[in-house]
Amino acid sequence: MIYTLTFSPAIDYVVFLDEFKMDTMNRTLKEEYYFGGKGINVSTVLNELGIANTALGFVSGFTGEALEKGLNEKGIKNDFIHLDNGITRINIKIKEKKETEINAQGPKISEQKIQELLDRLYTLKEGDILVISGNVPNTLPEDIYERILKNLEGKGIQYVVDATGELLKKVLKYKPLFIKPNKKELEELMGEPINGKAELRKGAEILQGMGAQNVLVSLGGAGAYLLCRDGTEHMMGTVSVKAVNTVGAGDSMVAGFLAGLLNSGDFGEALKLGVAAGTATACSEGLATAKKIGELYQNC
Repeated sequence: MIYTLTFSPAIDYVVFLDEFKMDTMNRTLKEEYYFGGKGINVSTVLNELGIANTALGFVSGFTGEALEKGLNEKGIKNDFIHLDNGITRINIKIKEKKETEINAQGPKISEQKIQELLDRLYTLKEGDILVISGNVPNTLPEDIYERILKNLEGKGIQYVVDATGELLKKVLKYKPLFIKPNKKELEELMGEPINGKAELRKGAEILQGMGAQNVLVSLGGAGAYLLCRDGTEHMMGTVSVKAVNTVGAGDSMVAGFLAGLLNSGDFGEALKLGVAAGTATACSEGLATAKKIGELYQNC
């Protein structure tokens, strides 16, 4: 079973404008809302691809109830911990010629609720996969990733980590199945620019040396690069599409890659499905659908 973990889920309220103007009234052309958070995005796309999974995390208040109800209606299994204070975040996404995001902080999470999460995660069994995504919100201790992975050490659970910077470095010792930095994040970790495949491999090898089994690097419109644990590498370009949405594209790539790996066991095929899923979200107003992923997969 796959489990995704979203520390601070959100309802993403998306408003579309002709032009956003400061210090005056702005009227929308249309509005949409989505149930989000990086782990939930992964769960949503996995669900589209027919991969059983359970979304974990914290929810609170009337917005938390709405999020749970929405996921249940979509057939996305979830097992959230309910907080006693605050509300699940509402994030505002303003779309016009440019994209502007206003992300809320989210409710405070007590040590008691953190321990409840650790206890729930400890019930995972050998062979299960845990996907942990995103930065640590300031409502949680900075070492929460490490506490979770240390708590599960030795249980035979595989980890997928989509995090950046020092946070990523600190969890590599737990040997995640794969990690997914983007090109800019890899450059920051290396401290030097990446101008081609040789630099991509160099950066990925550094991360493997720190513990990562496989390193998947998203390259935006250029596709993705993969360095496998056996030293083989793969490059996959993408179909040329008009990008209308950057939110969730990386999460979709994680979901597609993981689904491809589970379905075929072939890293090249997994990369192809990952790129197709990421691209499908990038050219959609919401997250990728199975139909759109399938269309792009055939053309990758």
